[in-house]
Amino acid sequence: MNIVLTTLNAKYIHTNIAIRYLKAAALPEFNPTIVEYTIKDPTFNIVTDLYQHKPDVVGFSCYIWNIEETIRVVKMLKTVSPQTKIVLGGPEVSYDSNYWVRRLENEVDFIIMGEGEVSFKQLLKYLNEEIQLDEVPGVCYLEDGKFKIHPQPTKVDLRELPSPYRFEEDLPHLGKRIQYIETSRGCPFSCQFCLSSIEVGVRYFNREKIKEDIRYLMDNGAKTIKFVDRTFNISRSYAMEMFQFLIDEHKPGVVFQFEITADIMRPEVIQFLNDNAPKGLFRFEIGVQSTNDETNELVKRRQNFEKLKRTVTMVKDGGKIDQHLDLIAGLPEEDYNSFRKTFNDVFAMRPEELQLGFLKLLRGTGLRVEAEKYGYTYVDIAPYEIFSNKVLTFDEIIRIKQAEDVLEKYWNDHRMDNTIEYLVTEGFETPFDFFQNFGTFWEEKGWSRIGHQLEDLFNRLEEFLLTQPHVNQSVVRSLMKLDYLSKQQFQPRKLWFEERIQQEEQKQIYNILKESPELAGSEFAEMKLTEKEFFKHSLLVPFGIDHEAYKNGEILEQDGILLTLFRPGQMPYFATLKEIKTT
Repeated sequence: MNIVLTTLNAKYIHTNIAIRYLKAAALPEFNPTIVEYTIKDPTFNIVTDLYQHKPDVVGFSCYIWNIEETIRVVKMLKTVSPQTKIVLGGPEVSYDSNYWVRRLENEVDFIIMGEGEVSFKQLLKYLNEEIQLDEVPGVCYLEDGKFKIHPQPTKVDLRELPSPYRFEEDLPHLGKRIQYIETSRGCPFSCQFCLSSIEVGVRYFNREKIKEDIRYLMDNGAKTIKFVDRTFNISRSYAMEMFQFLIDEHKPGVVFQFEITADIMRPEVIQFLNDNAPKGLFRFEIGVQSTNDETNELVKRRQNFEKLKRTVTMVKDGGKIDQHLDLIAGLPEEDYNSFRKTFNDVFAMRPEELQLGFLKLLRGTGLRVEAEKYGYTYVDIAPYEIFSNKVLTFDEIIRIKQAEDVLEKYWNDHRMDNTIEYLVTEGFETPFDFFQNFGTFWEEKGWSRIGHQLEDLFNRLEEFLLTQPHVNQSVVRSLMKLDYLSKQQFQPRKLWFEERIQQEEQKQIYNILKESPELAGSEFAEMKLTEKEFFKHSLLVPFGIDHEAYKNGEILEQDGILLTLFRPGQMPYFATLKEIKTT
């Protein structure tokens, strides 16, 4: 029997661990072929490729981000290969399964609900005429127009599952794509917007097998390994053991990502990481979602924000681990002003990345069941994003989306850290107000419908700031120059700003620095640059603040010149020349 396991990933760099677990479980009796596509691939191309495998069975792994694209593939595939049995599985089709089998009754033969390792293999045995259909657990289908559903199998013993990482065909791709590691299933919490809350309890895989899998991935070139456990640190002893293992045995260039629950992380664990983890080895993803206590209570989310803040602050102060914090706009009883406060509460911690998401009423979640209670209107096709609720209008959601757009471009991408830090602390009442006002301006200008280069981001920010009379334009322009030049390894041929020091004045400055190089700092003096080196690698531009004072946290306005020395492989060297007088 020719079996294909497939999915449509959001991006090429992603891999699907679910279909690999299914293949591992199906062996040795069955040997499915794994093929992966992306949601950007043309449907016709995907169907053509699947058809050329001449499959008897195709299993699709379905999620909110790929379900509609998957359905288009399924409909076309069934048209050109009607004899192929099509099976759907994954979180998107595990709930409201009656809806799915009826919507796709002409294309889909079976849906596997929930955990699939046992069910899928038993289904293959049925399709291979080895057992009866009623011996297959956890499936649903239509029979003579009637909906049939089989009870779920007993939860699989995760400690006994075979590894999903030892397939030879995956070896060429391990270093090019994110590799996902699962060390547990389930979640101890009951957040009503999340599917993970439905599975009661947490089950663990065999620790030593997990370590062997990680060694295997690293030995074969994996660079980014992401743990998909919903709460990696729910067991402190387990988390400490795994952190120690990764510190001891990691290979250069490998990064490990975790979803952690920050308010249960003990200070001594963070101190251990601050003391022992190499910089850049770990990355934390932390779901904050809301700082509104009433909202958290309504969605059954237990969260101590003060302890969460302690964790995030300690980690940030340690300087070893980047943190990605998540918010959700649209939760019950969180109106626009409350969300503004949530955003500012979390932004105050200055996470390296702040993800501003919007509530999705996922099938199977408590909030979807209670949608009417909170007045939700939402799109009833994946990803089920809301339009509004009783306390948040669609107009307000649009405004928050505008803030999210520039947050991504200007904060999360870290193109202008000095400038944005100044604006959110000195230029606007709160950080949210800066992102909100700029986001609305961006949308009104139509920039969201066209692309942008790095220079465009600087020009567009400047155009917005010129409409803000309370902003100190001289200081901001100087910080923008600093940000722009700090991202360059070589002297740029094109600048987003026009001010330059003319060549004749540059020669005069060089001659002064040749006689008194300490005017540009002791490090500059030690370089002993020739005139040719100076003109090839340095740039002189008008500057409105003292760079030395700024490095010490003080904005000291003064008319001067910023000397930038570009050093390939190193950060540029900066100095402000304030005592140089040219004629």
